[in-house]
Parts: sequence; C-alpha cells; structure tokens
Amino acid sequence: MQPRDPMKARRGLGGGRVLSLVPLLVLLLVLCGCSAEDGMDKCKLTAESASERSVLNRLTPLLHRNFSVVQKEEKESYTYVFQLCGDADGVAGAGFVQKDNTKTTVVGRYNSTKAIGGSVWVLLTYDNGEKYDNHCDMANRKAFVMITCDRTTDASTLTVAEERERKECFYLFEMTSSAVCPPLESKLSAGSILLIVGLCLVAAYLIGGFLYQRLIVGAKGMDQIPNYAFWVEIGNLSADGCDFVCRSKNREEPNAYRGVSSEPAEEEPEERDDHLLPM
Repeated sequence: MQPRDPMKARRGLGGGRVLSLVPLLVLLLVLCGCSAEDGMDKCKLTAESASERSVLNRLTPLLHRNFSVVQKEEKESYTYVFQLCGDADGVAGAGFVQKDNTKTTVVGRYNSTKAIGGSVWVLLTYDNGEKYDNHCDMANRKAFVMITCDRTTDASTLTVAEERERKECFYLFEMTSSAVCPPLESKLSAGSILLIVGLCLVAAYLIGGFLYQRLIVGAKGMDQIPNYAFWVEIGNLSADGCDFVCRSKNREEPNAYRGVSSEPAEEEPEERDDHLLPM
C-alpha cells in the first residue's frame, strides 16, 4: 500500500472547503436580491424620473408596515389597508385594499405609482385599481395618500375620504409622519461653534493637567494647577507689557538747565585779590 501524498490530501481538503462555500455564497446573493426587491424598487413609477424617485425615497422609514383605517357608512363598514411599496394585507401587487365582510377590493397597485412632494409633504398616488361596479363609469379605482410633516410622530393613523361627485372618482387618505420633515438646520453660528470648541479645549487642559499633577507628579494644594508658576507670573508680565506699550512717560529724568534771559546780563564788578599777595 503506497503512502498517501500529504500535498494531494491538502489540495483535496481545500477543494472541499471551496465547494462547501459555494451554496452559502449563492444563498447570500439570493437574500441580497430579495432584500433589494422588497424595498423601494418594488414601486414602479408611471413615469420614471430622478425627481420622483428621490421624493419616493423620502418615505423609506415607512417600508414594510401596514396602515389601516375603518370607515363606517350607515350599515356598512369598510377597512382600508395601505402599505408602501408592498403587498397590503398580503394581497399580491396591491398597495391599497378595501375590505368588507364579503370581499377584498384592490384600490391601487404599487406597480403604477406617482410621487410628488414639497418641503413638508408628499403626495403618493396608486393607480390601476379594480373597476367600480355600477358608478364612476366603471373606471379603475385610484388612491391618493397625502403624507404631511409631523416631527412628534413616526406615523399617525390614516383618515379616509372617497370622492364620487366629480368626474374622476378617487380615494383620498391622509396621515402625518416625521419621515417627510426636512432636516433641522443647525442654529449655531461659526463664532458659537468656535467658542464651544475653545471651552472644551480649556476644560480638557485644566482637567487633564490637574490629574497629571496630582496623580503623576504628586503635587498638593495650588501646585496641582497645571503650569501654576506661569499663571502666577502672567499678571505681572501683562502689567509690564501694558506699561511698556501704553505709557508715554519718559523713564529717564531730563538734565536740569537754566533758561537764557533775553536781556543782556549786567557785568559783575571785578573782584581783585591783589591784596592777598605777599608784599
């Protein structure tokens, strides 16, 4: 029996590991594809444009959630369910559905979507719903969803109103959400930001220096203040500098002198000292 080549055994082991990783990679790719498909891409815009797509993307926090409202009319009661770019109440392809005791009606589909918006609102339209039975010229149902800004709530409950009096019939739903609110702008000026940064640096210097002096150097009392000797002298140095720059007094006393009179000085009588000489 020939001994087994260890190099071939290692190659076989490595090949087995690679083969075992292939199904895992395929599964990851499938999951990534499913997650991408379950997002905003499921909403098909009637007229695809970058502006409408950006408006639609503002509603991303509302994905994968059902929003419902109950409307009672005399003896009848309807429940409306809305989902953003997803199957409302589990109905495939339906973004908005109407339910009663007997059936579920598709009000609008997310593969026929329109989105317009302003700074504090977004109007979402789901077209191509099921046809009306005996009114509105048996046209396709349509749902408008008006979402306005409210920073105090993630998403409020729906309110519903159906329009049948005009030529075009539609359902109008309203709700509020912080998702459509514009980002808050910083109210701090550049000077305020610099001041805050400066105060933080000073605080870090004082606290860090104090801890270093106390724990590392072992200082006590006032010596725990970082650079204490410098701060003690800074007052005197500032005063000397101010005195040198700002004061105009001459430090050296001027030489004393006598004024010269404009009138000619009288000649003093000559004093003779001949009498002091020895005879």
